[in-house]
Amino acid sequence: MLTIKCAACKQKLWKYDKIGPGEVLRCHKIRITKSYVSIEKNNKIQCQCGKNIGIDKGRHIKMISKAFVYTGTKRKR
Repeated sequence: MLTIKCAACKQKLWKYDKIGPGEVLRCHKIRITKSYVSIEKNNKIQCQCGKNIGIDKGRHIKMISKAFVYTGTKRKR
């Protein structure tokens, strides 16, 4: 389980169940277990500090790689 945080202010954004060893390029919405932010207008995901974190693409969120950090462990396949 990963905790996704804003790279600028380190505030928690959501808890995500990552499967596999790869990078976090997109977050599937069905694997987000707890969310601390809401989806803004124009489908942009923003932290409370105003930094853009990702773009809502329907079934997943396309992440902006330098906008977030994460802690925790990834689940193996």
